[in-house]
Amino acid sequence: MNKLEKLLARQGLQMKDLELPSHEQKLLNLTLSNLKTTNPSDAKLADLSEEMLINHVQQAASYMDGIGRGSLVDPRRNELPLSDMDDYIRGIVRWLNELGIYTSMSCDGHDRRAAMLWLIEPLTRKEMDVILTCTPDDLRVKFHGKKISLHYPKGQRKLLLDTAERLYQMVTYPDTMIDIEASKFKSRLVELLHISGESGKERNIRKCLDRKLQSVVDYTYVDGARNLLAYRYFGEGPTILLSAHMDTFEEFEVGRSLNERGTTLTSSAGILGADDRAGIAVILELLYRLERTNFNGTIKVAFTVKEEIGCVGSQDIDTCFLEDVNSAIVIDRRGTRDIVTSYADIIPFCSESYGKIFEQAGKLAGMPDWKITAGGLSDARSFAEKGIPSVNLSAGYMHEHTDAETVDYKATFETVKLIETALHERLILGHGDRFVVPVV
Repeated sequence: MNKLEKLLARQGLQMKDLELPSHEQKLLNLTLSNLKTTNPSDAKLADLSEEMLINHVQQAASYMDGIGRGSLVDPRRNELPLSDMDDYIRGIVRWLNELGIYTSMSCDGHDRRAAMLWLIEPLTRKEMDVILTCTPDDLRVKFHGKKISLHYPKGQRKLLLDTAERLYQMVTYPDTMIDIEASKFKSRLVELLHISGESGKERNIRKCLDRKLQSVVDYTYVDGARNLLAYRYFGEGPTILLSAHMDTFEEFEVGRSLNERGTTLTSSAGILGADDRAGIAVILELLYRLERTNFNGTIKVAFTVKEEIGCVGSQDIDTCFLEDVNSAIVIDRRGTRDIVTSYADIIPFCSESYGKIFEQAGKLAGMPDWKITAGGLSDARSFAEKGIPSVNLSAGYMHEHTDAETVDYKATFETVKLIETALHERLILGHGDRFVVPVV
């Protein structure tokens, strides 16, 4: 998208509107006339600001006969009256309707209250996922039956335009949802990559994670080994442990910066620390998302210490915390698409059937290349030695423990999708105090 196309998309308009006679065509024609151009690549548009375009759209809208603000419209039968809509929600309305999420009325809140959208039909889970994916982190979304409220900080109505731009990307490139999700996930990972904590010095990362967990779990505590433990109840079902380690191989270089190329992150100096900040980011993302899945059961979380110096934290973890755990998922494997079920094919972490659950989840999530493999030492071995079937999943990082360490944040996010699918589809079932695998 060039600059004009992007700004137009945020206002619910696109150059293709010129091709067919419609309300959108008239509004766009008048807007372009105000800009004195029909060429989106026109050099004189280089200095066009968002505010300037909004003013031009407002002026164009004033020339049009509308139905009046506040009127109800069924977009399945009538054209959307874009010229009657508030400037900061017009784009959201247009692209939601293009995606088949039909609205009847809207208001952008006028920087005094939450923006509101009224719908023709209640949302499906998939439609909710689309909306949540396209909203920036600072825009809080609440669903109330056939109504959506979008809460933005005062002076930040621009977040509504950011949402419209992402929805437009979904309309134009339907396969980009995972790219948008991964881009949002990146900010979570980057925050963690700025918190150092070599083995035995995990205090700062533990404090940060404890604070983040408060809003997404029922209970947290620190055990005698200084592991951060938590759980959340989602109904009757299996108890599944999610685990990643808090320590890094060494301290981060003071004053370093993070570099980004495509979806790959690197450190300007020293280790990156994606081993295992990436695994932590996966677990946090899952905790934010699980409420929207079909998962029934209990999720337990273990953020362990001193993994890099012999899995000390997981060896000394509070045994009472593990008593009812049916199975464990560790996220601390390099690369992508690996489901580690043993140490070097010598010491098994679980049965082959447990590993195959994640191969099946990969297929259901459109990632059929997730495969069982052997691996190295990790906290998965500690949990397996305590009688808990465990796997260690790829977290998207490479060249750990070196200055050449990288992480592909999109691959890391795809691990989120893998685990989310396994839980949503209820592929992991608990029975009594032990673990059974469904036929898949």
